[in-house]
Amino acid sequence: MHPNPAFRGTATEKNLAFARERGFGTLALSGAEDAPLLSHVPFLISEAGDYADLHLVRSNPMVRAAKSAVPARLAVTGPDSYVSPDWYGVADQVPTWNYVAVHLTGRLEPLASEALPDLLDRLSAQFEAHLAPKPLWTRDKMDADAFARMLRMILPFRLHIEDVQGTWKLGQNKPTDVRHAAAAQMAAHGFGSETRELAALMQSPFADPDME
Repeated sequence: MHPNPAFRGTATEKNLAFARERGFGTLALSGAEDAPLLSHVPFLISEAGDYADLHLVRSNPMVRAAKSAVPARLAVTGPDSYVSPDWYGVADQVPTWNYVAVHLTGRLEPLASEALPDLLDRLSAQFEAHLAPKPLWTRDKMDADAFARMLRMILPFRLHIEDVQGTWKLGQNKPTDVRHAAAAQMAAHGFGSETRELAALMQSPFADPDME
């Protein structure tokens, strides 16, 4: 996470709303080896924002590492883009990368296997809702035996969220006109992920430090 306070003042509620809307992130645990364990997972954040539910395949090394509650972090990334110094229209700038990311830190613990069907139902309902007006997919469309076999392959977990940190690096440390000029170039020529969405954030009142 970028340490510059100019990019770190976003309210916890906005960071949680961003993570909740994305619904997909990278879960990290300290492993027995030198490198951390990483898994890319869909998740659901509770209404109060105090936990996130997710599932892992049984063969995942994280399952063995999290037989009881362990420290964990869930990194949720949003749009990102390279920023060329030429885009600012002023002298003495350097290349950089703008992005949005939220880290949810806490303790990951296994849930009872009986919690898994409800978790899967809630996950599918959350993401299927984004596809409206398509009728929602529900597991009653599956053969019951096929669903039961799949259940045996995965296990439910809960991340109890103890800290929420967000970085919204949108050029807040630049004058408004300079930031807007870079955003316009990013929207037209940028490369990264969801560059137009990032450019829109850079041009929004949210990127003005006075709005925080």
